[in-house]
Amino acid sequence: MWSADEIAGLCYLHYRTRLPKQGKPDPNREWTSLAAVVKVESGAQREVLDSPGNLQVTKEVVAMGTGTKCIGQNKMRKTGDILNDSHAEVVAKRSFQRYLLHQLWLAASHQQCIFSPGTETGKWKLKPNIIFIFFSSHTPCGDASIFPISEPENQLSKPVTGGHAAGKSPECRSNHNHLCPEDKRKSEKMASNHIIKRMKTDDGVCFSIITEDLAVRHESVERKDNTNQKSCECSAEMQTANKDTGLVRPKVVDVHRTGAKCVPGDLDDARIPGLGYHCVGLLRVKPGRGDRTCSMSCSDKLARWNVLGCQGALLMHFLQYPVYLSAIIVGKCPYSQEAMRRAVIERCQHISSLPDGFLTQEVKLLQSELQFEHSRQAVQGVQTNSKTKLVPCSAAISWSAVPEQPLDVTADGFRQGTTKKGIGSQQSRSKICKVELFHKFQKLVTIISQEDLPDTLRMKTLKTYWDYKEAALNYQEAWRVLRSQALLGWVENAKEYLHFT
Repeated sequence: MWSADEIAGLCYLHYRTRLPKQGKPDPNREWTSLAAVVKVESGAQREVLDSPGNLQVTKEVVAMGTGTKCIGQNKMRKTGDILNDSHAEVVAKRSFQRYLLHQLWLAASHQQCIFSPGTETGKWKLKPNIIFIFFSSHTPCGDASIFPISEPENQLSKPVTGGHAAGKSPECRSNHNHLCPEDKRKSEKMASNHIIKRMKTDDGVCFSIITEDLAVRHESVERKDNTNQKSCECSAEMQTANKDTGLVRPKVVDVHRTGAKCVPGDLDDARIPGLGYHCVGLLRVKPGRGDRTCSMSCSDKLARWNVLGCQGALLMHFLQYPVYLSAIIVGKCPYSQEAMRRAVIERCQHISSLPDGFLTQEVKLLQSELQFEHSRQAVQGVQTNSKTKLVPCSAAISWSAVPEQPLDVTADGFRQGTTKKGIGSQQSRSKICKVELFHKFQKLVTIISQEDLPDTLRMKTLKTYWDYKEAALNYQEAWRVLRSQALLGWVENAKEYLHFT
């Protein structure tokens, strides 16, 4: 029916042919990330029965996003007219919500669409022959990005003595503490005994190469208030990473680092060079340039979407079931199946008592062998001898399969080209910002007669964005269960940022 390379190739083709040059990186000095949602539609049911071995499917990109940036909390606005998070995955997901809104409008207008009537008044459900696949050119930031780095086979290292060669992985600390003197001494001693090459990119992602041989030890950390126990351990992949390692050519020298920071008040990373630098399985917020962001990492958001669906609270009013992703495909880049599974599926697998229709999905996780032409790795490969500093592209592109203004290019959360004076005008808004999607949703509500509206919207006096979100009762209950049982510490926007109309 489809393969990871087929989906990746389709997305790359769409990027090259359907997106304009505006908003794309200058390949001589910039890179970006790409994400998309692909609709896979199989033939009608009778065709499946007639020729089950020759099932025809159509594949179509219905939403796409590029971007690497986030705004800091000091730039957030109470009017819902700025994009807080412009990482490609989030831009693609919001573009997908715009597509779903248009499809619901078609459904309400009795036109051809992806939905069929549900069993409850005013509700729709996805047709059974349609699935959605999420594609990302890169491993999501946050927990999925933390996994061992294997040293290139042609790179020799000297035997290691002293420091942490004995192999104890340091404990995670409480997030409101800094390195204690003992940790500092360990870190300094380690640095003096090892050759450490460190690089930091503009988006806060760190890379280190450390020539050492570690046997990793499990350690658990109990929070001071004793209300919640979390284990801060290296993954199984990291535990076994160095079992067969010789002194001359270590297999694993460090972990891939993520720029995403542990949520305030929770456990924190040890930050001592080596396999114990990060703790795995923790919630993280995206890094900002000095000003901390309130945006959760893409790993965390994918874990949330895998339980609650991609439609969000507003669209859940009109849907009998959440719109889930059937597969997540990552392009050619540093990648770990174990880390992806841990971050996206396993952290939420144990939860129970979800409302009807919601479930802990076993989404397919796959990797393609095709590389994105404007990824960091691809641009670095071409610019190997150049002294030009590579930087992430400042723009984000949003594209949705909708008839009116499918394309949007933004920078710093507003449409590209917006001046300081223009901020706050309708022209400055992205089509996928909160207030724009909310207004589209409200228009959908108005074209439907009162008796045909779902129970949650019928004869209700709802005014603000917050009111409409809270009124999606089954979605809010599912989110409460998920937050209390798995995603504790999730950083949510204060209510004051959601009270716009």
